[in-house]
Amino acid sequence: MAGASVEKGTIAVHLVLEALCEMRRQGVDEAAVLQEAGIDADLLTQPEERVSSEAYGQLWLAIARQMDDEFFGMNRRRMKVGSFAYMARAAAQEPTLDAALQGALRFLHLVFDDFSPRLEVRDGLAAIVIDEAPGQACRAFGYFTLWLIIHGLSCWLAGRRIDVLGIQLRCAQPDYIEDYQVMFTRNLQFARGQSRLLFNADSLQTPIRRSADDLKRFLADAPGNILVRYRDPQSLSARIKNHLRSLAPEQWPDVEALAAHFHMAPSTLRRKLSLQGQPYQGLKDQVRRDLAIACLDSDDGNVRDLAFELGFADSSAFYKAFKKWTGSTPGQYRALMHPERH
Repeated sequence: MAGASVEKGTIAVHLVLEALCEMRRQGVDEAAVLQEAGIDADLLTQPEERVSSEAYGQLWLAIARQMDDEFFGMNRRRMKVGSFAYMARAAAQEPTLDAALQGALRFLHLVFDDFSPRLEVRDGLAAIVIDEAPGQACRAFGYFTLWLIIHGLSCWLAGRRIDVLGIQLRCAQPDYIEDYQVMFTRNLQFARGQSRLLFNADSLQTPIRRSADDLKRFLADAPGNILVRYRDPQSLSARIKNHLRSLAPEQWPDVEALAAHFHMAPSTLRRKLSLQGQPYQGLKDQVRRDLAIACLDSDDGNVRDLAFELGFADSSAFYKAFKKWTGSTPGQYRALMHPERH
């Protein structure tokens, strides 16, 4: 479905098929779980179609009940029903996201046999790293499902979206990645030496202030809520970022020109972005950050040239901005992403 739009609140049938894969391999009849989720079996022959996030969430629960496994049967040891709720309850008692995430990852280390997630912090960058046995590699859906669980819980604990700076995976790139790009980041790299998800380490100091009622509501709506709550591909801010990506930074419009492009008054544009907590300057910074990370990941280009291409007056201004965005300098980030070159 390359080039197709990802609709708000929907999940690709590609991922429905991925979720059913192990159950099918074990010869379990899928009709009952599809019926429970309200998904028409005929849709499975139309991978370009989409289902609601609510239906996908119900499918996740139905498969979990059928297999007694909240991880779709993708590990030799089951993630038994109730595991996510137990992990969330324990994490919500911690004072900071750092402590909560460390505890959640230790719990998952006990749950799984084939791989072990852990937190690594270096040079201002935090990474959820997955250690695996030599020669073993999970399919992409497995890695993304694990990160969806961890990242979704972390965002809820923090009360905001934690920006994912980049994802590296040991496996080959699957045929379909569009939903993964919306859920996490456009910066996805495959066939790398280790699987990890990167974010700014400053997020780890976020205090957790979740009540018992908050936790009850969160668990009642899981897993559907972690699929869409912290993403909205059709929001105004998302559409603005897509528009900026289509232009070179020196061509980026001012607020008045941007408002005209989206057929609204500048005051209306500012008000809508304010309601979303996303000022225009912040959106430009996010796109600059993503462009900078993509360039640093792809080659050894000159940082001074990159700063100029992104619209910075000089390399020192770019260094300062990159440090604010990611917690690390461009050189530290490049060294972490390409340890084989250093």
